[in-house]
Amino acid sequence: MQQAEKTEIRRAEVCDIPIIRSLADICFRHTYRTILSDGQMEYMMEWMYSEESLHRQMEEQGHVYFLCFSGDVPVGYVSVSPEGDDLFHLQKIYLLPDRQGSGLGRILFQTAVSHVKSVHPAPCTVELNVNRSNPAVGFYEHLGMTRARQGDFPIGNGFYMNDYIMSLKV
Repeated sequence: MQQAEKTEIRRAEVCDIPIIRSLADICFRHTYRTILSDGQMEYMMEWMYSEESLHRQMEEQGHVYFLCFSGDVPVGYVSVSPEGDDLFHLQKIYLLPDRQGSGLGRILFQTAVSHVKSVHPAPCTVELNVNRSNPAVGFYEHLGMTRARQGDFPIGNGFYMNDYIMSLKV
């Protein structure tokens, strides 16, 4: 009988940027392979996951990343950042394709919410953007989030994010 690998979630540091980039190269591309054009995919990868962008997110924009490991293998990540007095934004939450449906996404989500509550004990809201064609919409609804609004948000280079903004009161 094979023993289950230990799952560990830990806060990421700047030195973990290569791990985040490596995971994103698989996870983000897999998630959006049938939703985004190749041009928009490359633009967004550079915009969100270049080394410079990740440094800026972590050091200047207040993004807090958490990495999920199964044994010693990194399998996913989540990031959250403050957006206002009582508003936080779950920026990213991704798992390797073969780990989706394993319960690790829920653990990453709960980690982000717990972080928000630890830095802001008063009632607040956590929001996230999710592409309207992304099947993860159902996952977020299952976790208690609601569709607060939707929009087509310009991100540069003529590209748009066609998203729902989902919301959770915590």
